[in-house]
Amino acid sequence: MSTASDSPRVAIVIPALNEERAIRTVVEAALAVLPDVIVIDDGSTDRTVELIADLPVTLIRHATPQGKGESLRDGFREALRRGFDAVVTMDGDGQHDAADIPRMLAAARQYPNHLVIGARMRTRDNQPTARRRANAVADWGISWGCGVPVADTQSGQRYYPRVALERVDLLQQGFVFEAAILIAATRECGLGVVSVPIDARYHAGLRRSHFRPVMDITRITWYTIWRVVHYGRVVDSYRRSHGSPPCVVDPPLLGVHA
Repeated sequence: MSTASDSPRVAIVIPALNEERAIRTVVEAALAVLPDVIVIDDGSTDRTVELIADLPVTLIRHATPQGKGESLRDGFREALRRGFDAVVTMDGDGQHDAADIPRMLAAARQYPNHLVIGARMRTRDNQPTARRRANAVADWGISWGCGVPVADTQSGQRYYPRVALERVDLLQQGFVFEAAILIAATRECGLGVVSVPIDARYHAGLRRSHFRPVMDITRITWYTIWRVVHYGRVVDSYRRSHGSPPCVVDPPLLGVHA
């Protein structure tokens, strides 16, 4: 663990399932930003593992696919075991750019005790219409679950401080795990949420998303409703989460805007 005078020790965690199109480029870019990269291969049947075999990463392998939630869970446990202060997560399909990580780290320094989300607010029109609408529904509901406004609750590029990582044993699976840990971080750990604008990257080179908008959003919605009821003060929570815009910062400009 770092002392007060040190910079936090941060690892990059990359879950991957059949990412041979992009994985080497993604991992090399991550290594160029931070030296500690943890890749979780979720039972890939293509050349994902082979293509990064010579790179200096920590590789965790699942014999069969366990889902994104279990991949993140294993990555977080490894980071905790090795004493990291925080992790940055990013997907292995090339949707996220490691070059955005320094701005996320700057936001984390500017806003201690916050979880930082790389929010796909730039070039938003690149997002498929159905996916954009599904994400808007998720933002509305998960913000309510968190009790604070959150921009882009479905982004997989996030900075998690250690206190959030310690919620690793949440039981939710798949994409629901990301919603669960976000809600737990705000409601139970007292963390705030700040977002850093990034590009929405959807192009022909990306493999088809593992995210299923209808099924996964339905599961996330039911989970969120359960948590809203669990925490109580439902109307007050709604007002706090929708009465003001999310906190969005762009560290190079040191500005906060809606």
